[in-house]
Amino acid sequence: MTLFSELGVAPPVVSALEERGIQSAFAIQELAIPDALNGRDVCGKAQTGSGKTLAFGIPTIQALASAERGTLHALMLVPTRELATQVVDELAPLARSLNLRAMAIYGGADMDKQINKLNKGIEIVVATPGRLIDLLDRKALTVSDVNCVVIDEADRMADMGFLPQVEWILRRIEGDHQTLLFSATLDGAVGSLISRYQTDPVFHEVAAHEVTVENMTHRFLHVHQMDQAKVVASIANSVQRTIVFCNTKRACDKVASELSKLDVAAQAIHGDLRQRHRERALASFAQGQTNVLVATDVAARGIHVDDVEVVIHYDAPDDHKTYLHRSGRTARAGGSGLAVSMVRWNEELHVKRLQKRLALDIPIVEMFSNDPRLADLAAWDPAA
Repeated sequence: MTLFSELGVAPPVVSALEERGIQSAFAIQELAIPDALNGRDVCGKAQTGSGKTLAFGIPTIQALASAERGTLHALMLVPTRELATQVVDELAPLARSLNLRAMAIYGGADMDKQINKLNKGIEIVVATPGRLIDLLDRKALTVSDVNCVVIDEADRMADMGFLPQVEWILRRIEGDHQTLLFSATLDGAVGSLISRYQTDPVFHEVAAHEVTVENMTHRFLHVHQMDQAKVVASIANSVQRTIVFCNTKRACDKVASELSKLDVAAQAIHGDLRQRHRERALASFAQGQTNVLVATDVAARGIHVDDVEVVIHYDAPDDHKTYLHRSGRTARAGGSGLAVSMVRWNEELHVKRLQKRLALDIPIVEMFSNDPRLADLAAWDPAA
């Protein structure tokens, strides 16, 4: 266990971390922070949930300790609006410890409000590429004083077709500057990005935390459709954070509404909702004000919340990969958790095929919402 103070992190930043209960470094932080603090370009291979935000955030913030205030010095590029706000939420308290300000810039939000905030003076910007280009075109901000650049989740940028925009931005950052790049994969288009825009980078890799069936406890419940929401409520009421997966946006809204009527603090998150609503729902869930987030698979890509205790498959996933991806939301950063599959009468054959593919020989047990076992499914042995 390595303390942040042992990595060369400044005392004010260490204190800000400790105020949030963070004392020791994750593997990627332990590897990347010392080199980044020494001014090296760093290329980190690490998965979401590995702690990479602090791995690039701490050195970037510390590099600006003596920088002129009110001028943009650090630019962090991320693929999604949700990730932009989450990075700012995580780094803003650390930035404040050195009298620095950070803001998120992304499409779908009021551009005039973003410009007004920029005009008041910002040292760190976390941005999605499209909106940043819009603001650069309008000359609402300049990158002429940027000396720290971060490219986060470069592989997702490539998958989403954003690399041309990323390169357009990087070509406009001139002079000496440090570039930190983090990605789950470093080959292909990401490799080209590294060779073009990093100078003699030091490479650090953390073994991918593969989500496997061994990382979590699995339960398969035969439920009746009219009783299904009540079963979810019984499970969710015994823990702090639960994510419920539905296959359609309409189902998400319906389930969230039914849970709310059962006095469960639940919110839906999917692509048809306004960005502001999605941000509020995520923030409320992360802060513990909402106990249940009801999500589609697509919307869940923007959810990066630790300490999710239970994942419930309200609708059966299409395949075993989707099952693992969903269930992995409760096994982040080496943690463990509970994955509960709800099986309706017409889904049993499909779920049994999934179980076979996952090598999960677990009985599907009928259960009603008044069953006391729902309060602690992990402790109950379905094979007994």
